[in-house]
Amino acid sequence: MVYYFAYASNLNRKQMQSICPDCQPKFTAVLPNYKLIFTGWSRTYRGGLANIRASRGDKVRGAIYEVSEACLKRLDRWEAGYSRINVIVFDEDNQPHQAVTYIKTGQQEETLPSKEYAEIIRQGYRDWGIG
Repeated sequence: MVYYFAYASNLNRKQMQSICPDCQPKFTAVLPNYKLIFTGWSRTYRGGLANIRASRGDKVRGAIYEVSEACLKRLDRWEAGYSRINVIVFDEDNQPHQAVTYIKTGQQEETLPSKEYAEIIRQGYRDWGIG
């Protein structure tokens, strides 16, 4: 099993269950020295998609799911246009954990997300109690 750090629409537990039915929600976490941005254009959501960019002093709030190798393969397909990377995240007690997450490659121009996509992310924040 692997820890997967979700920071955008996959925080939404309903969406994540549909991608990886065997995933196990674990805990909220913070990815230091990165910033949440929206880039590119999604035909599905008609707006920018969430991405992370290295940014000293910033942090991205998200959550950890424990996932299987089979789930990771499904996430790789789901996150087309993104690359899987290894990161160190910190839990509520500031303990470090190794995890994987996804970062968008290619076009990095910042754009606005659609209201629909932003609401999926907001629901994910509510699902995890992230303020």
